[in-house]
Amino acid sequence: MESLLELYKIGHGPSSSHTMGPIKALNHFIANFNDATSYEVVLFGSLALTGKGHLTDVALHNVFNEKQKKGNVIFNYDLDNLYHPNTLIIKAINKQGFVEHQTTYYSIGGGNLAIDGVNLNEENNVYPFAHFKEIKTYCHNNDCSYVDVVNNFDVPSINEDLLHIWQIMKEVIAKGLTTSGTLPGTLALERKAHDLYNYFAEDESPVDEAKRKLFAYAYAVSEENASGGIVVTAPTCGSAGILPSVLYNAQLTSNYHDEQIVDALKVAGLIGVTVKQNASISGAECGCQAECGVAAAMAAAALAYLANFNLHQIEYASEVALEHHLGLTCDPIGGYVQIPCIERNAVIAGRAYDAVLVAKHLTMNRRISLDDIIQTLYETGLDLNTDYKETSRGGMAKLLKM
Repeated sequence: MESLLELYKIGHGPSSSHTMGPIKALNHFIANFNDATSYEVVLFGSLALTGKGHLTDVALHNVFNEKQKKGNVIFNYDLDNLYHPNTLIIKAINKQGFVEHQTTYYSIGGGNLAIDGVNLNEENNVYPFAHFKEIKTYCHNNDCSYVDVVNNFDVPSINEDLLHIWQIMKEVIAKGLTTSGTLPGTLALERKAHDLYNYFAEDESPVDEAKRKLFAYAYAVSEENASGGIVVTAPTCGSAGILPSVLYNAQLTSNYHDEQIVDALKVAGLIGVTVKQNASISGAECGCQAECGVAAAMAAAALAYLANFNLHQIEYASEVALEHHLGLTCDPIGGYVQIPCIERNAVIAGRAYDAVLVAKHLTMNRRISLDDIIQTLYETGLDLNTDYKETSRGGMAKLLKM
């Protein structure tokens, strides 16, 4: 399995698969064919259908401008015979106008790429495990924790890297809480994090206040993402508000120091890379269950670790959180990562706490493993109608066309 640094990535929103992935693909192609007179990027499937709302063309033109290259972006809305729903073909064109080279890339989620079915990040595999059961068995056999697994197998700089990741997460929340205005796009959606955080009512209960602030943190990150700002994939841009809001809230309310939060990120990361290994974190491939559902599982595992849960309880908290988001569709209105995405991040942040509460009391009654649910997620995602997988052709996107 991959390093956690292939899961937690710092980059521009609003979509890791629609902006970060294509940016990486274009940079990779230009590096290999730098002498071309011009370039052409053809977007297929979900990249085309929601590319405008996800700012895919803007991101690619920014690469052309930065590298002082001539380039064109073409949207091909054909969904037939695609190996992956996030497919792009990049062409190098000579001065006579002929295509000299072309490469087909697949943006497989979380900013990761594959070429002809081969994941470009395979060289970053550092864990000798394929399934979560193997991780837990290793912990039992070696009398160690999930944190120890990361410390033993991930890159030597993992503590410093994750501390930097955590600092960025907090900065994104702080920026989102202090920014007002309208999000980009035709929806003209007003930012709500600032007002949500600063709301005041004399009769508000402490419980309601705590939930409101948790929601505000999730809104803050998600609104920064929707505006194309810097966020951390956890596991994707579209779900980037869930884990940071839960950890930020936990730190403020329980006084966890940054090193404890870093360890919680390790535990959450093991969940994320296990899903990437065995299923998908791509909304275009498996729906929003693969993005926000996985983020819920990661957040629940992190909270369970901070609460000193044992190995079984941490796994169960993660499994419960993921199980009850199975089948969650990806239907962004207008192709923007705004409705229902922003509100969904906030609601699911709260559900992560619910999953931890269930695990605290009911772990010994469990029958289902995390690996079982990960397999179910993948099979469910493959069975989902294409219209419900980040195409903006079904669900709310169909009902409320903008």
